[in-house]
Amino acid sequence: MSEGTQHNQSERGKSALSSTEGKTKEFLTIEIQGQLFGIPILQVQDVLGELKVTRIPLAPPQVSGSLNLRGRIVTAIDVRKCLGLPSLESSEDSHRMSVVVNHDDELYSLIIDSVGDVLTLHNKDFEANPATLDLIWKSVSLGVYRLQGRILVVLDVPKLLSSLQHPN
Repeated sequence: MSEGTQHNQSERGKSALSSTEGKTKEFLTIEIQGQLFGIPILQVQDVLGELKVTRIPLAPPQVSGSLNLRGRIVTAIDVRKCLGLPSLESSEDSHRMSVVVNHDDELYSLIIDSVGDVLTLHNKDFEANPATLDLIWKSVSLGVYRLQGRILVVLDVPKLLSSLQHPN
């Protein structure tokens, strides 16, 4: 019996050790003008294809409008405009997608170019924002991961959405 107890304790010790060494986070990857971004998966409510967005008069330029998602009114945010990137041509605009996130009990649809995969990345590979990252991007980024020849910029969704309510 004591041998079984020792075995269980050593197994628990190994699993505790491996869980602290191998902690990971999951991100939904999105692409905007060829740049890879990640949104923490726990913040993602839904991924949507093309939807009809109704314009809102006098809204900030980053707010594309609102849409109806299963009976709920959702504010649509153009992430390109939030990042200081040029708008897409109207022909390309119809193929954009959106990721629905929850912030302060409100739903927001982040309009992006395309959605990729869900990546599980190790915390040990996470890096602070590079000095060369654009200042606007730094203000809405938690940091980066270096992936096979690409950089994944992790979006700080609460900061991105708060910047719309309280512009600098």
